[in-house]
Amino acid sequence: MAAATTFESGHVDMVHDAQLDYYGKRLATCSSDRTVKVFDLSGDQRTHIADLKGHEGPVWQVCWAHPRYGSILASASFDHRVILWKEGTNGQWVQVYRTPSTLHTASVNSIGFAPQELGLILACASSDGTVSIVQLTQEGNWETSKISNAHAIGVTAVSWAPAVPAGGLVASSPPTAVVRRLCTAGCDNTIKVWHNAEAGWSLEATLTGHTDWVRDAAWAPNLGLPVNTIASAGQDGKVIAWVEQTDGSWQNKVVNDFKVPVWKVSWSVAGNILAVSDGNNVITLWKETLDGVWQQVVQ
Repeated sequence: MAAATTFESGHVDMVHDAQLDYYGKRLATCSSDRTVKVFDLSGDQRTHIADLKGHEGPVWQVCWAHPRYGSILASASFDHRVILWKEGTNGQWVQVYRTPSTLHTASVNSIGFAPQELGLILACASSDGTVSIVQLTQEGNWETSKISNAHAIGVTAVSWAPAVPAGGLVASSPPTAVVRRLCTAGCDNTIKVWHNAEAGWSLEATLTGHTDWVRDAAWAPNLGLPVNTIASAGQDGKVIAWVEQTDGSWQNKVVNDFKVPVWKVSWSVAGNILAVSDGNNVITLWKETLDGVWQQVVQ
């Protein structure tokens, strides 16, 4: 296993997020110093290539779009705004979109690009209790819509479902339509599953199992396999795996009780390994065995 390496980011305040792009060649970081930094990763070299300044408060999260849309990066901030940045042919980064000041009335805590099959679409979760959807239309205009009253007190995380239906890649016939679903986590101790149709976004399910704020939720990639799985991380110290049943209900199983707040969960590309970041400043990897037991792989 490769050894962990560290390098100086250049931020002058706490770093809140770090995300690799689709190819793992670029790294974006964000900080309470109100900036986003972009690094080029070549071998053992970490080259700082850009400082993106435009936010007026701490920047909580960054997210890369699929490369079919170019080199596009989104950032979410305490200043109630989301900014989309794009790298030009000359290597210069520019703002291509900034959410209106009226879109959210509180901190934007989490962002996530939809699967590339759905288009250039970004979901934004806010402390004002709503989730906004920012979309680039075929005409080249940016449009916004909203899921109002998604979670009481505030929304802490958002994650998209895979675009391919569960079991789609192993079915006898190809899927007729892509999936438009996402999950959100909130300060009301719940995870919610949403579905998008012609009438807009509607609530499918409310998942209860945590006894305190749900800090993060992540929908697992399924590579077309016949299963939908969501992992959630709670202030109560628990990480829970939720599996959708054939009748549309969700069955949960506690992956582990860490006894300290859990901040972040993240799936591997294949969706079979779960990374967990907890309040002890420890990252652990977990995998489910064939008999349904979650075991720690490595720390």
